[in-house]
Amino acid sequence: MSDFDLKVRDEDGVIVLNTNGYLNNFGGEAIASVCLQKISEGKRKFLVNLEKTDMVNSIGASILIEVIEELQGVNGKIGYCNLAPIVEKTFNIMGIS
Repeated sequence: MSDFDLKVRDEDGVIVLNTNGYLNNFGGEAIASVCLQKISEGKRKFLVNLEKTDMVNSIGASILIEVIEELQGVNGKIGYCNLAPIVEKTFNIMGIS
């Protein structure tokens, strides 16, 4: 069980994912599942709003790297916004930003 929630919307062709809670393996898998489904539907632009996510662990971050690799294969892009300072530092260390 995880304390993570994900809301998804399409805003002018950009898939916006609003996270809420701890981004661990469960959260990472939720994001990856949505992204992979949307990629298969032809979507190529993603924005992950981490405003309500204060912590990310290495497993959650590594799953995001898998999504990045998948997007690179289809000339897609992913961006992140509203990162807590510790999340931004984690992303920088892992090369996600």
